[in-house]
Amino acid sequence: MANSITIENLDAGYGAVRVLNGVSMHIASGETVALLGTNGNGKSTIIKCIMGVVRPTAGRVSIEIDGQQYDPSAMKTKDIVDLGVVLVPEGRRLFPKLTVEENLLLGAYRQTARRVISHSLDYCYATFPRLQERRRQLSGSMSGGEQQMLALARALMTAPKILLIDEPSVGLAPVIVREVIQKIGELKKERQITVLMAEQNFNQATQICERGYFIVHGQVAFVGNSFEELSNNELARKIYLGA
Repeated sequence: MANSITIENLDAGYGAVRVLNGVSMHIASGETVALLGTNGNGKSTIIKCIMGVVRPTAGRVSIEIDGQQYDPSAMKTKDIVDLGVVLVPEGRRLFPKLTVEENLLLGAYRQTARRVISHSLDYCYATFPRLQERRRQLSGSMSGGEQQMLALARALMTAPKILLIDEPSVGLAPVIVREVIQKIGELKKERQITVLMAEQNFNQATQICERGYFIVHGQVAFVGNSFEELSNNELARKIYLGA
């Protein structure tokens, strides 16, 4: 069944500050799509609108889950999560004084996830062997890369249909960034999850994403429907490649 996101002419912001201006995009079922752009251009606000954290002032967001349409602006965030729309937030937001395994078990929040909790835990440990090795370790004592893996695994424990990932490379060494991005690509292929990823690291994001949207000053400045279109675009060369 289809699990997709459609955004039409979206305006949103914080108080009197408008951040998004007429944003439109579509993430089809099973796609991995990148939101590209530097800090402060509205990528995270788009994700917050999808999760019902920020309410649009104009336009609309529509989430399709198993062929049924939902309006997140009319829902509580916990009910959006219960549909299977799950966020891996920027900064990871783990519970630092709980163990790796306790963090993972807390990820199995929604009822559907609870029914497959044992299977999901085995899958997460098979996907991220380091987490199994450190399952009794406090999450706050782990490295940044290990914490990012734990944040991804915690999201998988929710049995997501749509996975939103906000800036997974922030604060990580380049070698760890490559490993984390590679894992995201593998997870998408193995579980056929629809993925929308906000990411500043152009070179890494485009390795796993079919398409990408450049967000500049709260607007869609360019849509690339392939790696070639993204990398050959003047905006990408100017911002990321130093041309």
